[in-house]
Amino acid sequence: MATDALHSVESAARFLGGISVWTVRAWLSQGRIKRTKIGRRTMIRESELMRFIEEGEKRHSTDPSPGWPE
Repeated sequence: MATDALHSVESAARFLGGISVWTVRAWLSQGRIKRTKIGRRTMIRESELMRFIEEGEKRHSTDPSPGWPE
């Protein structure tokens, strides 16, 4: 069985392109990203980050942003 790397909130923010840790925390609170608790630490599986990225790509490729000329 392959192991799935775990990322801290800070590491996940870097993995997602250097976004703010506060953005990652907000997405965790909103349930947009699933957390894995290890003791008192909040960790995020790399597969969950990849799912989140792919979900965003699908959303943007099928739904053009309003206000942008086509």
